[in-house]
Amino acid sequence: MSDQRWKPTKEQIAGAFGSKMTDLIGPGLKILFCGINPSLYSAAVGHHFARPGNRFWPTLYAAGFTDKLFSAFEDSLLLERGYGITNVVARATASAAELTQQEYLKGGQRLEAKVRKYVPKVVAILGVGAYRAAFGNKDAVIGRQEEKLGGSLLWILPNPSGLNAHYRLEDLARLYKEVRISVEKDVS
Repeated sequence: MSDQRWKPTKEQIAGAFGSKMTDLIGPGLKILFCGINPSLYSAAVGHHFARPGNRFWPTLYAAGFTDKLFSAFEDSLLLERGYGITNVVARATASAAELTQQEYLKGGQRLEAKVRKYVPKVVAILGVGAYRAAFGNKDAVIGRQEEKLGGSLLWILPNPSGLNAHYRLEDLARLYKEVRISVEKDVS
């Protein structure tokens, strides 16, 4: 993966429809962040949460996961810190509204298989609606869940998309920080 930053053309973004992203994953992660699905922008540049306006990277910085504000082009540096990234649904779309219920269900099964294979301490699904759709739990709410996923602790966090106006950056940072602190307490 390249750390060189670049902006895709409109044609490159449109051409990314339906493509898949490479997971940033490895065994024994502290936290595996799980987005809903890649944006066309992210798929076009090949880096997670790259779409301008996405607040994932500012949220991680504000919550203390990183010591500086990373760009999406530095996403691979998360692995060195014990964090990974995947998605519930692998297919890139312009909007999560384009995903089908069947894609969510199959994505949930694939996610659980990944979690069983790589055994992260925590799986943090970024979007309560995505979790509800993928795992059929209509009553799920933001926060730590009673149930586990593939043997890992499960948290549901708000999606950091700029389109999610329900949460300000400060709110996102506070909620993400709860997960970080929980994991740090369990490690020490």
